[in-house]
Amino acid sequence: MSTDHDSHHDGHRGHDEPAHSGHAGSGGHGSHGHGKHAGHHTEQFRKRFWWSLLLTVPVVITSHMIMDWFGYDLDFYGIEWIGPVLGSVIFFWAGWPFLEGGWREAKDRQPGMMLLISMAITVAFVASMATSLDMFDLDFWWELALLVTIMLLGHWQEMKALGQAQDAVAALAELLPDEAERVREDGSVEPVAIDSLQVGDVVLVRSGARVPADGEIVDGSAELDESMITGESKPVAKGIGDPVVAGTVSTDSAIRVRIDAVGEETTLAGIQRLVAEAEASRSRTQVLADRAAALLFYVATGAAVITAIVWTAMGDSSEAVTRVVTVLIISCPHALGLAIPLTTSISSALAARNGILVKDRLALEQSRTVDAFLFDKTGTLTKGEHVVVGASGAGGTSDDAVLRLAAGVESDSEHPLARAIVAAAKERGDVATARDFRSITGRGVEATVEGETHAVGGPNMVRERGLAEPDDLTEWAQGWRERGSSVLYVTRGDAIIGGIALEDEVRPEAREAVRQVQAMGRRVVLITGDAREVADAVGRDLGVDEVMAEVLPEDKDAKVAELQARGLNVAMVGDGVNDAPALARADVGIAIGAGTDVAIESAGLILASSDPRAVVGIVRLSKAAYRKSLQNLWWAAGYNILAIPIAAGALSWAGINMPPALAAVLMSTSTIVVALNAQLLRRVELRPPALEDQEGERAHAGVST
Repeated sequence: MSTDHDSHHDGHRGHDEPAHSGHAGSGGHGSHGHGKHAGHHTEQFRKRFWWSLLLTVPVVITSHMIMDWFGYDLDFYGIEWIGPVLGSVIFFWAGWPFLEGGWREAKDRQPGMMLLISMAITVAFVASMATSLDMFDLDFWWELALLVTIMLLGHWQEMKALGQAQDAVAALAELLPDEAERVREDGSVEPVAIDSLQVGDVVLVRSGARVPADGEIVDGSAELDESMITGESKPVAKGIGDPVVAGTVSTDSAIRVRIDAVGEETTLAGIQRLVAEAEASRSRTQVLADRAAALLFYVATGAAVITAIVWTAMGDSSEAVTRVVTVLIISCPHALGLAIPLTTSISSALAARNGILVKDRLALEQSRTVDAFLFDKTGTLTKGEHVVVGASGAGGTSDDAVLRLAAGVESDSEHPLARAIVAAAKERGDVATARDFRSITGRGVEATVEGETHAVGGPNMVRERGLAEPDDLTEWAQGWRERGSSVLYVTRGDAIIGGIALEDEVRPEAREAVRQVQAMGRRVVLITGDAREVADAVGRDLGVDEVMAEVLPEDKDAKVAELQARGLNVAMVGDGVNDAPALARADVGIAIGAGTDVAIESAGLILASSDPRAVVGIVRLSKAAYRKSLQNLWWAAGYNILAIPIAAGALSWAGINMPPALAAVLMSTSTIVVALNAQLLRRVELRPPALEDQEGERAHAGVST
């Protein structure tokens, strides 16, 4: 709807909106999975694990302790050197990632998991070598070999899990074809590499092919599958003049596209940058996990020192070494280090696949606490495009005839209201043929139809021409004006023969979005610069809790502050044109409908589609990710609280002991539990359910008399 009834025809004003603001990404990132051993890739750990396992087998089967346990005997020349030689190779080569990572953590004064592991295997190596040199009496080579091998397996699986979580980013790069078909000036087509495309080039996109770069359709029309960008499964019809995005697929016919962005300027590249920024941003939960991991290092080190002192004082130095190694292994914050990075990686990937781009991790985390969603009206809950909602004839002229004649007069106009009238007439039937089209600046348009002069305009045109509004039209027009609709009159000669009412079209999914947000116990507030009657009409139609009308763009942030002063956590949802200050001030800034504008500085979260129901998915994901993060933190921390005393030998008096190898198995098992729990995030349903009454709602928003 609009407050200005006479624009185009009486200066019809459009809805101005400036650019986004919102939450910028926050700083660095200390997650164990991405930072402290980011260079230790999945392939490195996989390769080292298999070689370590191969070397571990002979070390284990030639161990005297293992032979005693299983009742077999091996004796051949050099058997006593298998443990020291292969064990040393395992320690220095297979265990090198841990030694290197531990040294880095010590040097950076950020002690954590890698330092604990390196300390554990170093103690095991020194004790084993001392035994081989007859300086000690502890058969420990097989334990050392198993420790390193199991640690490598755990890290390999961890890196694999993190890699899978980040596959969504890599998959974005794979959306682009290797080649494009560039159209020469003579109309012929030549295959070229994507890298050689330049702005202004025209490319042919065949049916079933991907668009190679952002651009505008200059020839043809097609339905494009944009699901990889917006998360919307339904193909979108596009024609000449419509923008298309790199990576989308033409599903049914060939189109020609003029390139207007290449390389790092494309939407796809922007999405990749946003996902990467989200990976680098730290949430409060991540900070908590990092502190817990650092604290655990000191707890483990202290426990190891106390264990060594107690067992040595009891006269059992061999058991002291065994218990110290076991404490250091069992207390490795492996699961703790994986708890948050894996959860956040999976949530980012899940969000990206559903058209939710997480620019600031903190914004996603805070979404679960939002009390009120403040929706900008135009472009967010409405389409920002007018549609005909009513037509009425006067003086014996039928409603359909009014629409048909008006469309004829408007058929040569490019104004949005004119296009809406023509579209409505075509839905009803046909459009009258007109000639001698003339535009009357600020008043309306005029043309000759069926030999008579017809005009379409607003109240200013009617007043200027001194025309009397027919009695049978007055009540109809007044009713629409009270709703805030734009009312245009259709004249023939010097008589008004009918009227047409137009409104900004409410998105059919907006009603469902409001209902779903309210069903979660959140408040829905509509904010707009439009007049009170316009805003109230839309508010009643959608069923929102509160309407803020006649708010200037520069005052929207004050309205956000007003809600916050009531004690509400506020999420501002805007279309990213003039909502920058409000998006910045809100607790969570959400930019909607930004599928072709991902370089938005103001919003912490960006919706690639224009479906406002996606905010429900944000809340669902925020709650689920937070719940998984806390579950993982409690598991990782609780497991260590129980396991460290047992590893130190506190229950030895009861015959309960934990060998170092078992400690390594349990530690890796804990990591697997955390990883599996995080994977359950993939089951969270983010896409809002399809509107069962969508067709009915579209009809409701269409032409009515």
